Amino acid sequence: MRMTQLHAPTLREAPKEAELVSHRLLLRAGFIRQLTAGVYDILPLGMRSVTRISNIIREELDRAGAQEVLLPAVQPAELWKESGRWDKYGPELLRFKDRKEAEYCLGPTHEEVIVDLVRRDVRSYRQLPVNLYQIQFKFRDEIRPRGGLMRGREFIMKDAYSFDASEEGAHASYRAMYQAYEAIFRRCGLDFRAVEADTGNIGGSLSHEFQVLATHGEDAIVSCDTCSYTANVEKAAIGQRGVTAPPITEGAPERVDTPNRRTVEEVTHFLGVTPDQLIKTLIVLVDGQPWAALVRGDRELNPLKIKDALQAGEVTLADDATVTRVTGAPVGFAGPVGLSIPVIADPEVALMVDAVCGANAADTHLRGVAAGRDFSPRQVADVHLAREGDACPRCEGRLRAFRGIEVGHVFYLGTRYSKPMGCTFLDRDGQDKPMVMGCYGIGVTRILAAAVEQHFDDRGIVWPMALAPFQLAIIPLGRPGDELASAADQLYRDAKAAGLDAVIDDRDERPGVKFADSDLMGFPLQVVLGKRGLAEGKVELKFRDGRATENVPLAEIVERLRALVAEALA
Repeated sequence: MRMTQLHAPTLREAPKEAELVSHRLLLRAGFIRQLTAGVYDILPLGMRSVTRISNIIREELDRAGAQEVLLPAVQPAELWKESGRWDKYGPELLRFKDRKEAEYCLGPTHEEVIVDLVRRDVRSYRQLPVNLYQIQFKFRDEIRPRGGLMRGREFIMKDAYSFDASEEGAHASYRAMYQAYEAIFRRCGLDFRAVEADTGNIGGSLSHEFQVLATHGEDAIVSCDTCSYTANVEKAAIGQRGVTAPPITEGAPERVDTPNRRTVEEVTHFLGVTPDQLIKTLIVLVDGQPWAALVRGDRELNPLKIKDALQAGEVTLADDATVTRVTGAPVGFAGPVGLSIPVIADPEVALMVDAVCGANAADTHLRGVAAGRDFSPRQVADVHLAREGDACPRCEGRLRAFRGIEVGHVFYLGTRYSKPMGCTFLDRDGQDKPMVMGCYGIGVTRILAAAVEQHFDDRGIVWPMALAPFQLAIIPLGRPGDELASAADQLYRDAKAAGLDAVIDDRDERPGVKFADSDLMGFPLQVVLGKRGLAEGKVELKFRDGRATENVPLAEIVERLRALVAEALA
């Protein structure tokens, strides 16, 4: 490609609302342009990188036995009503009616559509397993789209769905896709972790996120410093080894006045105790019923863990009016002693014997509270958010905290969709059984942004070779039509003939402009032709990742470039 023909409109400055590095650089380097909130045009450079990502995905999924399809973006409401998600998915689902008043949605995901396809075509165990995938635009009506391609409303996604005759077979499909995902993200040149995660709106019982590590990632994850255990903080279990409760002494709590002291900081400072001596009592609604959830004052409550522990459909924090009704006190003074509603306590709280908690009365707390003596939880379960330094649940190690960007997610669904939608098969004995499913998503355009978040410097993007729109830029430091331009043009033709993906900067621009644009766009290799070097029969080979510049004989440069590209893609 010639720069004089390439549509890559660069910007000197990115819009002020572009806060993330990836958003700023993809705009400035001419990869994307915003059409409306959360919706972006993908320009030629961006499309080349998206195509590279898509091809890597296709190669690895095909190798894993999946087959590509393309499903409609517009989906009929009746399929979503069959699965039970039409009324549950929420406002992110863009719903509309056609001219006949039939209800539809613009697909945020394709479980219902793929189940409908398979249930019509697959009837026997002999036709299973089946694994189908597509790469297609999705639309989710995010209330606050942000970060450019990181969290948009319209985006390109790869979604795959496996169908098996047994749970054992479904787990084998899950493992195969998990391994394919590892290969995909390695080939994309990303530093990532596979993370145990919550299943969210998709449903199912087993889930892993693939998180690209990045300073400004929106997800918090923890990883053991000794073993391979890694999990989203909302899912991460906490090791409890070696923790025992001191003996409970006889007595009763002491009521103390705490006027206008509601927060952990205010109460602990006023009473001269530390946050880990305080029982934080939060009133939550578990499927609409009030519960008291207890964690230490230095901990944060994790509603998802409560949901799992109680096998609930929904867990939300209660509003102020509900808190006052069930505790008899304003917000900030709730405690477990004397409550009539059920209590779920974190194991750390269940071991506390000299604690401070709210007295369920305005401006009043209790001191010397002992779990088991002064209150008895209905259930004890790990319900706090994991954090740096917590014990690993699987070994003697400690958890380290990272920020991550989710680029892929795999779910074991079981019969979550096949059973209500009648996606069944006849087994060997002629019995009708629901197929066992898994689903697997990758954010294709999100990988583009995540790669930039991991690979950039103060001059622009530093693409991994596998994702770069062009592998190398040929930069003559002369004027169009002169000897340098002619030599560069011949080198460009030789590079193309050797199978290299090259761009030649044939613009009538100053060298500084050419270097700045090449660095901004992130081409991994730059071949610079100057008068002095050409007179000696040499060119300058520059590396975007900062490696030392090489002076290479012009007669040898194509072979050197081929070797570098092959090494980077190996």
